Amino acid sequence: MNQLELICALPKAELHVHIEGTFEPELMFAIAQRNQIDIPYQSVEEVKQAYNFHNLQSFLDIYYAGAQVLVHEQDFYDLAWAYFEKCVEDRVVHTEMFFDPQTHTERGVAFATVINGLQRACDDAQTKLGISSNLIMCFLRHLSEDAAFATLEQALPYKDQIIAVGLDSSEVGHPPSKFERVFAKAREAGFLVVAHAGEEGPAEYVWEALDLLKVNRIDHGVRSEEDPVLMQRLIAEKMPLTVCPLSNLKLCVVDDMAQHNIRRLLQQGVKVTVNSDDPSYFGGYMNDNFVAISQALDLSNAELKQLAVNSFEASFISAEEKQKWIEQIQALG
Repeated sequence: MNQLELICALPKAELHVHIEGTFEPELMFAIAQRNQIDIPYQSVEEVKQAYNFHNLQSFLDIYYAGAQVLVHEQDFYDLAWAYFEKCVEDRVVHTEMFFDPQTHTERGVAFATVINGLQRACDDAQTKLGISSNLIMCFLRHLSEDAAFATLEQALPYKDQIIAVGLDSSEVGHPPSKFERVFAKAREAGFLVVAHAGEEGPAEYVWEALDLLKVNRIDHGVRSEEDPVLMQRLIAEKMPLTVCPLSNLKLCVVDDMAQHNIRRLLQQGVKVTVNSDDPSYFGGYMNDNFVAISQALDLSNAELKQLAVNSFEASFISAEEKQKWIEQIQALG
């Protein structure tokens, strides 16, 4: 089969997707109207125009503005369900979704409203679509340590529905060390831990995520290549990096996809995975990211398959489930 056919056929796990970042303009506009919430756009086309931005902060400004229309449990269900329908199209059979409760609780939406809507969609995706999923609760790093502690307390009654905690939002100026004590408490409570590091922030942030937060995965991590000693450690520890190529391009982490380092990282033995990050804003879901790097970096079929294998190996599913999907990948031509 040709590469496009292979990409479409590959079962995949998505490990780095912000559910609020899958908010398509059409759905945002529809929910705003349903909830009678004023947004500064008169049409879906105006919303789409607003999705043009130039850096991480300008993206985050739009991202948080869009989240304002999410008020009821059904809104969060609809948001997640729309993403699961995209998963079907892209053969994403397992996903570990980030959600940002502070984006919602800060404006008066109950924690239960958020997680119950998302969990109901996850349950329906399993029964109706055969897609498994886990939820990862992220702390917003531009907010305080105290705010993160408060959010962790809110999450404890829902511990069985949240597999891990993470760290996202504005990276520069908010190092992982800021949340060392929060992550220690989260680990004590039994959560797995992940963190965004080494996207806009330096390789030093990756060291902090490893040594201070004791993460199970690094989200992004593309700047790790700037530190040869760090690279040796990532390879030796088989530490996964959840890389988001189209996001890196849109946010000017790279100026051209042909400059992206995901193939170099893969060839050096880093356990890199492909993910969509905030796909409604960054120009593509899972298969769009695979196609973009395949074309720009001249990836082989074997490398595409390895990226898919890595996604399951880096996931939080059982060893038996991992093996099942890896065997299906290896059986493809």
